[in-house]
Amino acid sequence: MSNPVFNDETMKRDAAGWAAPVRGGHTAPVSTGSPLNTPVNDGPTTPWSKNVMTVNGTITATASLLILLLISASFGWNAAGGTAPTGEATYSFPPVAMIGIIVGFIAVIASSFKPMLAKFLGPIYALGYGFAVGAISKGYETFQNGIVLQAVGATISVFLVMLVLYRTQIIKVTDKFRRSIIFATLGIAVLYGVSFLMSLFGASISFINSPSLFGIGFSVVVCVVAAMNLALDFDRVEKGVAAGMPKTYEWVSAIGLLVTLVWLYLEMLRLLSKLQSR
Repeated sequence: MSNPVFNDETMKRDAAGWAAPVRGGHTAPVSTGSPLNTPVNDGPTTPWSKNVMTVNGTITATASLLILLLISASFGWNAAGGTAPTGEATYSFPPVAMIGIIVGFIAVIASSFKPMLAKFLGPIYALGYGFAVGAISKGYETFQNGIVLQAVGATISVFLVMLVLYRTQIIKVTDKFRRSIIFATLGIAVLYGVSFLMSLFGASISFINSPSLFGIGFSVVVCVVAAMNLALDFDRVEKGVAAGMPKTYEWVSAIGLLVTLVWLYLEMLRLLSKLQSR
């Protein structure tokens, strides 16, 4: 995903001196004799064969963070719900959820510049954002019953479809593709930022939350961009493994994937809410 987690300069710096380990965990011998006796060597190698990034390690890290997020989300869900004297369900966004968002955001930014701390920053992000996601989900569910399960199902479906499209190379992450998605993501982020600042003064950009055809079209575009960010995430993981990146990048990649999945889920909630409101 084109999110702050993936800092290209940091990844390039940490990749220096790392390469796929030699079988048995030993470095390749250096020959000073005849060129005919010189072993083939693609570059620097490392004896720390267990300290490099792997796909399975990334999956494990992502699953761990997702579990933490879901646990935290359950607390956020309960904190936002209530029952009126009439027996009707009520909703109130807990202020502590905003603290969770801020702390989670800081953790994401910090992990992009301090990848060695990603294993510790990842859980902080998952717990902080998880609480907020649970509270937000409760709000949608209070007024539109069943929408959360629909959004979860849609998010899982999009993730699986994108994974298949990427693995079968129907979607290829070229430099042009990457730039296009990054610019589109930045554009959406700027628009949301402007909308937030306007809301502080009582104004708003109506189509962001409007159930109008234009508003629905906007949400569809945002969901597509979020889905395309998954392809960037998959590409980062694949390239990181191929480059023999340090094992800590399993957690960096896991945070990136989780950031994208949370964004996609929230956009699915918004889109489904608009569709149900028509």
